[in-house]
Amino acid sequence: MSLAALDDSVIRRAVQGDSRALEWLLRRSQPDIRRYARRYCMAADVDDAVQESLVRIAQRLPQLRAATALSAWLMTIVKRECARLARWVMRNDELTPDVLAGLTARSDETLRLDLARALESLPPHYLEIVLLRDLEELSLQEIARRTGETIACIKSRLHRARMMVREHLMAPPG
Repeated sequence: MSLAALDDSVIRRAVQGDSRALEWLLRRSQPDIRRYARRYCMAADVDDAVQESLVRIAQRLPQLRAATALSAWLMTIVKRECARLARWVMRNDELTPDVLAGLTARSDETLRLDLARALESLPPHYLEIVLLRDLEELSLQEIARRTGETIACIKSRLHRARMMVREHLMAPPG
C-alpha cells in the first residue's frame, strides 16, 4: 500500500501518540521508505538508512503538521539519512584528495580490471557476501537466510571485504 492510500485519521492518531497507529503507519510506509533509500543512498547503505529513518520518524512524528505532507516529510528524512551515511563513509582518513585523484585518474577499463582483481583476491566467504550485497543487492536479512549466518557475521564480513578491496585499489600500481 502506498503512502497516498493511507487514511488521514490513522496518521493523525499516530501523530497524537497512539502507539498502534504509529506501528501500523511505520509498517505501511516501510516499502516507500525503502524505495526512497534505494534512490538516494549507496546500495550498501539502504538497510541502515531504512532502519534509521524509521527510528527518526517514530521520534519526530509529533512534529508533522499535516497528514497530507507525510510523503514529502518521509522523503526528506530518508534523503538526510542517506546524506549522513555518505558523510560517514567519506570521513575515512584513507580517502585523501591524493588517493581520490589517483583513483579518478585511472581509465574506466583500468579501474574495472583493478576492481576485478581486488574481488578475485578476496577469500571465498568474503567474496560471496560482497557479490550478494553489492551485485545482487540483497538485504542483510536475505543474505543471512541464504548463507545461514547471523546478520552480525554478514555485516562483519562485508566490512572486512570492502576494506580489503579498498586496500587493493589504493595500493600503488605495479
